[in-house]
Amino acid sequence: MSPPRSADRLPADFLAQLAERLPAERYTQDPAELLEYGRDWTRVYAPAPSLLVRPRTTAEVAQLLSLCSAHRVAVVPSGGRTGLAGGAMATAGEVVLSLARLDRLGPVDELGLTVRVQAGAVLAEVHRHCAEHGLTWPVDLGAKGSCQVGGNIATNAGGVKVIRYGLTRQWVLGLQVVTAAGEVLELNGALEKNNTGCDLRQLFIGSEGTLGVITEATLKLVRLPAQLHVLLLALPDLQAVLALFARLRRGPLPIMAFELFTAACLDRVLAHRGLRPPLAAPASSRPPGVTGTTGTCYVLCELERPTGMPVEVLHDLFGELLIADGDGGHGLALDGVLAQSAREAAELWALREGISETLARTGMPHKNDVALPIAALAPFCAELEQFFAARYPGWELFIFGHIGDGNLHINVMKPAALSEAEFRARTRTVDNELFALVKAHHGSISAEHGIGLLKRDYLHYSRSPAELLLLQALKRTLDPHNILNPGKVIEL
Repeated sequence: MSPPRSADRLPADFLAQLAERLPAERYTQDPAELLEYGRDWTRVYAPAPSLLVRPRTTAEVAQLLSLCSAHRVAVVPSGGRTGLAGGAMATAGEVVLSLARLDRLGPVDELGLTVRVQAGAVLAEVHRHCAEHGLTWPVDLGAKGSCQVGGNIATNAGGVKVIRYGLTRQWVLGLQVVTAAGEVLELNGALEKNNTGCDLRQLFIGSEGTLGVITEATLKLVRLPAQLHVLLLALPDLQAVLALFARLRRGPLPIMAFELFTAACLDRVLAHRGLRPPLAAPASSRPPGVTGTTGTCYVLCELERPTGMPVEVLHDLFGELLIADGDGGHGLALDGVLAQSAREAAELWALREGISETLARTGMPHKNDVALPIAALAPFCAELEQFFAARYPGWELFIFGHIGDGNLHINVMKPAALSEAEFRARTRTVDNELFALVKAHHGSISAEHGIGLLKRDYLHYSRSPAELLLLQALKRTLDPHNILNPGKVIEL
């Protein structure tokens, strides 16, 4: 599929003034590059941008946005394009503004525990840069090798360490933002305390590029954790998973990550990658044909062992989860393994981090990313499985997620008997019913992927009419001509 050329999309005087303001190598109309940069990981919408611009400085971003504002040209900010909600899709002849060339990493401030980076800095590079000083920015995602800091902030990214550190917004001290009119804002700098009215910085964190374009950020750092240990445990059902979570929270080792995936997820990853099972097959309580959380579940848990704590504390804890108790019963886990090396730990993590890629390569998954109060997880999942069994028998359900913060990733695979078009049409009905169930359990229709295009029409399940009006008023105030990522999150 080739995207349209910009000649019939953009005003001639806009292109002429762009040539005056930016060097020719900063922008392109090459069809292949437009196709690549006009999309994210969603793969639901067809990319159709008119122009790709790759500035090298904040000043150049400001020049572009000022010009776009004057000519009412729509702009889609673009980072690593790893999003799953269509937030970086250019589908209607927009200009794609790639921040990839703004990738400078500033010096690490070891006294203030901060670092200033540009928006195009890749997350893994930020981690490496800070690790040289024994520090880290504690935002950690499966896509860290390609996602960019600006996108992490614009989507308020979650990830696997939220249970320990919280969301991205808690680790951003300051922002440099370019408004729709091309004005450059410096918000909060490196201040821990700044009690001077509303915190404008927080307006842009999680706004998905609809209110302004983030070009630099001052990040708050923490010391690298001490010894990390990775466990994989098999449990009979979700209730046992939650009991395990409660037990570990009361334990002596801080939880860094607590990741759930169902037996169906593990089976698919092992088959796709040709791997041997990491555990002996546990006595599964899963009824035949059920692929959700009513049967065997797996937990990948990463624990920190504080400096000075003997390793025997970890070994004793692990043993308690598996050995028989005095009443002849069993510990919470049916089986488990404790990684004995960094290589083994990475292999266990690969089982969890490989689920999304495996599902995408072995079928057509319809993805949803929801959040529930932790206490509501078990009843929600029970109702979810009953709903699919009754309304959509034969549809394979794959559930995984960050159980410690209530975030579930619900994937439904396209049945072979359905065409792609028919499947997409039916999933729209599924989503309305699913989100109604999420609302009934006081959850959110998007835990960490954002809204973008994919969930815009369902936002009312998580936001009240009054909230939606306020969001629209905010958009009109900061982007009066609706040029920044138009149609994403909320429609005017």
